[in-house]
Amino acid sequence: MTSNKRSSPFLDKVRAAIRVRHYSIRTEQAYVDWIRRFILFHGKRHPERMGEREVAEFLTYLAVKRNVAPSTQNQALNALSFLYKAVLGRSLETMHGVTRAKKPTRLPVVLTQDEVRALLSQLEGVHWLCACLLYGSGLRLMECLRLRVMHLDFSHRAILVINGKGAKDRVVTLPDELVTPLRRHLCAVKNCHEKDLAEGFGAVYLPHALERKYPSASREWHWQYVFPAYQRSTDPRSGVERRHHLDEQSLQRAIKNAVRKAGIQKPASCHTLRHSFATHLLERGMDIRTVQEQLGHKNIRTTQIYTHVLKRGGNAVVSPLGSVLMRGEDERKNQDY
Repeated sequence: MTSNKRSSPFLDKVRAAIRVRHYSIRTEQAYVDWIRRFILFHGKRHPERMGEREVAEFLTYLAVKRNVAPSTQNQALNALSFLYKAVLGRSLETMHGVTRAKKPTRLPVVLTQDEVRALLSQLEGVHWLCACLLYGSGLRLMECLRLRVMHLDFSHRAILVINGKGAKDRVVTLPDELVTPLRRHLCAVKNCHEKDLAEGFGAVYLPHALERKYPSASREWHWQYVFPAYQRSTDPRSGVERRHHLDEQSLQRAIKNAVRKAGIQKPASCHTLRHSFATHLLERGMDIRTVQEQLGHKNIRTTQIYTHVLKRGGNAVVSPLGSVLMRGEDERKNQDY
């Protein structure tokens, strides 16, 4: 549906149910899109007249015909489960005959320290600083971009991650090497914020109705984003013009270009820096529980995947071929004598 078309009253009802639960704008966009696609797939039938069988057919279509990833199919299921439970007031029962998208077992892409150094050397300014935090603190992409000034604790060399994946908070390390660059960066951000205030703007988005509870908080310095956008924009929900955080696609493009310029022959991305952070910590002897806390993993098994990419492939098994060849070489030398 294009933006100039009239919005569907039913989808507006879905949006209202999402917003009252304080879901993110990205979740709202994804859920509404999946619900729209589900309705169109079944010839624009109203969801009230459909149920488990139609949902199962749609999910099977995604796996078989569209060949989507397992995470994509699960996101569609989550959207439709929300639709029936939160909007239509009935839960989906057990669905039979759903073809599940196959989830391949893959090891994460990890860069060596030399490759990380080469990648960072191709970045500059804000993109360099963000990439350093992704690698140096193990942050996820959006955790980095959503940082606010008050989340940086320079005295304790710590970063407070609020509402990370799974709506969890955690504390991660702030590398000593980034203290001075971050302080310089914040001086520039503060000048930009003061200019916005002088022009009648300067308010930032506050979550969960905090703006109504603390009317002046949105203009206070400590609430501002560490990495604000280059330009102000209109909030799609409230219609208020303000400065949001840096667009994630800007950083993703910058890192993709840096990987290419550095000559790195791996499918590296922003998340690769986080994988590399975890792997390099384990290489240096950090215990796996500490790495789990730094990454914010709920289950230790998620963190254990990095033990499989340490130094060597094959679960760090050293092939016996080297000793065999070396012994054969020694025997040949002895025969020569």
